[in-house]
Amino acid sequence: MRSLYYGDNLDVLRQHIRDESVDLCYIDPPFNSKRNYNQIYNNIGKEDRAQAQVFVDTWVWDTRANEGFDEIIANDHGRFSVQTVELIKGLRGVLKPGSLLAYLISMTLRVTEIHRVLKPTGSFYMHCDPTASHYLKILIDAVFLPKGGEFQNEVVWSYKSGGASKKRFAKKHDVVLFYSKSKKWTFNAQKERSYMKHKYGFKKSDFQLDPETGLQYSMVYARDVLEISSVGSDTAERLGYPTQKPEALLERIIAASSNPGDVVLDAFCGCGTTIAVAERLDRQWIGIDITYHSISLILRR
Repeated sequence: MRSLYYGDNLDVLRQHIRDESVDLCYIDPPFNSKRNYNQIYNNIGKEDRAQAQVFVDTWVWDTRANEGFDEIIANDHGRFSVQTVELIKGLRGVLKPGSLLAYLISMTLRVTEIHRVLKPTGSFYMHCDPTASHYLKILIDAVFLPKGGEFQNEVVWSYKSGGASKKRFAKKHDVVLFYSKSKKWTFNAQKERSYMKHKYGFKKSDFQLDPETGLQYSMVYARDVLEISSVGSDTAERLGYPTQKPEALLERIIAASSNPGDVVLDAFCGCGTTIAVAERLDRQWIGIDITYHSISLILRR
């Protein structure tokens, strides 16, 4: 199963992805950033440099948002938990119809379908930033927890790129919310380097020497803070896609929460980093995106 779909992921999920057929789903959806994103094309060096709009991350309360709200509240097909319906009712009273509520309704419809297609032992990772991460956590709680799911981690992806501010602490991290569909899930514990000089319970033989820095380190179980560089302008994997995530981040997630041969789904697959890493790690995969720029880029990749 190596399938790439072009279209609205809600339609694709409902029409083409079977119940309980996916082992791991990672999504990096729009964040409601109120920005338009362009892809940089650089096909013939600096002489041929152009941009094309990839997606618009600006949400409005329109007919589609209103229809989504009505679908959730009516719950004619029994898709939504009681908690989900009550949450959306409450959010409408608090937030009022507008950009944020429209965004959360869109995410509710899709997270509900992702829950449906996950196997009982499946895991779900949602990549987000502080724009709406607090609302998204409540939303996923309402979908997953009433049906036996569990919240596992708020993983912090820490990076150093971007600017700084004199008015606030520099914004240097994203959040990845990690849920399991049940109390039994796949998790392959990952290890990372620790450069602490004194580690309780460690022997001298547990430490190794880093030839590049000359520092001693030991291998310890990975924390929920992943310090991984973002995709900079000078990195080999850069594709010019505005929200491209580093392969090292997806490697950590896919290796931890799936095994070779498992099915990995990315319903907002963008430039295809999840797909590329899943392929390299010998996973089956399903990718969905609504823009032809993304589909074209993934096919070339």
